[in-house]
Amino acid sequence: MNAALDRPSFVELGARERAAAVLDPGSLRELVGPFDRLTSPWLPRQGIVPQADDGVVVARGTLGGRAAVVLSIEGAFQGGSIGEVSGAKIAGALELALRDCEAGRPVRPVLLLETGGVRLQEANLGLAAIAEIQSAVVALRRHVPVVAVVAGMVGCFGGMSLVAALCSHLVMTRQGRLGMNGPEVIEQEAGLEELDAGDRRLIWSLIGGEQRWATGLADALVDDDADQVRDAVLGAFDAPDAAWPRSAQVDVYRLRIEQAAAMSELDGPALRALWPRET
Repeated sequence: MNAALDRPSFVELGARERAAAVLDPGSLRELVGPFDRLTSPWLPRQGIVPQADDGVVVARGTLGGRAAVVLSIEGAFQGGSIGEVSGAKIAGALELALRDCEAGRPVRPVLLLETGGVRLQEANLGLAAIAEIQSAVVALRRHVPVVAVVAGMVGCFGGMSLVAALCSHLVMTRQGRLGMNGPEVIEQEAGLEELDAGDRRLIWSLIGGEQRWATGLADALVDDDADQVRDAVLGAFDAPDAAWPRSAQVDVYRLRIEQAAAMSELDGPALRALWPRET
């Protein structure tokens, strides 16, 4: 029997089930849930059926016995895109966690990112919301680590990839993808000669979870296993490197950009050879 088939898949879970899988069993309490009917006012005007929670689950509970808040994005709704309401839910929850931390009541924040970035139908409203999320992450990580998970299959792109980069600790699966611009967008804007979005092997060799971990852009690589994801999230709050997030390592990554720019051919194996991960 294939042992992998016995694992409880994290990738196959919906946003609400992912939040429950990360939090301590039985501790989940959803805030601003679907029965509050807080939907996007902009989607119906464009002939798009809204979702009652606007694609974001805000869950309070405990994680390892400590107070926690999990923000879980539903990739099946509008590609996990962030609009005015969904962005406000994430930013507001992080700001409340910050208020608790400042009052001496630490809250562990976890972001489960399954998102293509800003919702095009809400354009600048989504961009403003993502900016508020980024600001809240930077403020909050001064008090507690902010942990993000990119599991797949939508991945994490656009402005929300910058949110992932700002987090203290990033957990990925091999199925996950992380990048500023999605492959389809690159092909559409720059042409097939620049990138073939249908070449799955190429795409995952460049921006897949294993590649991002191997080149130091993710902190933990786990199997598609809900238990492993939870363990990695729990461990992240005690990780020594969480106190020095990547966005604070300006000189390190400036040098990496210069090294990559000097390469005649840029591909996944070449980047791994250039920046071998210390184990």
